[in-house]
Amino acid sequence: MSEHQDAPDEDVIELATKIFDLARQGETGSLAAYLDAGVPANLTNDRGDTLVMLAAYHGHADAVAALLARGAEADRANDRGQTPLAGAVFKGEEAVIRALLAGGADPNAGTPSAVDTARMFAKADLLELFGAE
Repeated sequence: MSEHQDAPDEDVIELATKIFDLARQGETGSLAAYLDAGVPANLTNDRGDTLVMLAAYHGHADAVAALLARGAEADRANDRGQTPLAGAVFKGEEAVIRALLAGGADPNAGTPSAVDTARMFAKADLLELFGAE
């Protein structure tokens, strides 16, 4: 048994990179098709970012909703403890925030949480939305 058998296949890495790019670009139809074909909804990159995290951070509410509808976790934190909702608050992506909340995201999850992030940036409207005034 050779050591390189444990290394990820180059084709798999290339496909994963393509799927992460689709999330960043908000290519909802293509993302949905890959998940429907068996790509894990909670696929993560080398920093622990999920497809939801990437779609949320780049402002793609429709992609976020499609991923959540296919079983992606709304509150899955990356390696730094950040959640998609906190990232959306940081970026000021209101449509993404609403899509994540509709998908069950917890405003108190993560470090810093979405509530903490809204407080840092004095986003009173979001604190009210989160019920955290």
